[in-house]
Amino acid sequence: MFNDKQSQVLAYDIDSSRIKSRSKGNINLSYLEGFDIIETANKIFGHGNWDYSISSLQSVSQEVNQNQNHVICYKAVINVTVHDLQHSKQVTREDVGFGTGIAKTLSDAHEGGAKESVTDGIKRTMRSFGNQFGNSLYNKNHQLQTQQQPTQQLQQPQQYSQPNQQQTQQAPVQQQSQQSHNPNDYSSLYNIGLTIMEQGQNLVVIGDDIFSKKDSIKACGFRWDGASKMWYKTMLDQEQAA
Repeated sequence: MFNDKQSQVLAYDIDSSRIKSRSKGNINLSYLEGFDIIETANKIFGHGNWDYSISSLQSVSQEVNQNQNHVICYKAVINVTVHDLQHSKQVTREDVGFGTGIAKTLSDAHEGGAKESVTDGIKRTMRSFGNQFGNSLYNKNHQLQTQQQPTQQLQQPQQYSQPNQQQTQQAPVQQQSQQSHNPNDYSSLYNIGLTIMEQGQNLVVIGDDIFSKKDSIKACGFRWDGASKMWYKTMLDQEQAA
């Protein structure tokens, strides 16, 4: 169903910078935002290669709180379909989402509850496709690891910024050695929020704030194309490196 690149991306650990948190009572909850889920689906599956539909949407409770606000809870059943690149195969998943709308007017409360339930349903359905859609956030041990990850990532560059000649000489040697052993391992790019996609006969790098990450991209053998404003590597380059 999924090609090798899609399967590889889906299996990688989620970039910790995408994870948000909020408090609910005495519990800290980790989650991904709705727009992030949709952007990730577009990057991995491609625009037009996935869609969702609302199987059902209904109000399940309604009350007025002590502040005289209307509180309305909605339940949405969401169906997600993902196609392969040729649209010859597809996989369908379904899950339920809940949302609460709180507002002074009934219409605003209905709107808020309905929208939130649909977004929650999309997120819960998409998580069945793996780590990149937040499935690992339900693993408490994984949450502890992702909370520690940013500290480790911030400490590592500081070693190269120290005015120590021995460190600056050793760092490129270690980097070249690692690259020569794993020419097609792009885990370092996925870990900083970038995605590798096939575009014709090339592999291209997409993601946010690419310019600041150019050193990591170049270390993986990608070249900058000024015309298309993209980092690319031909499929022939990849085969030769393998």
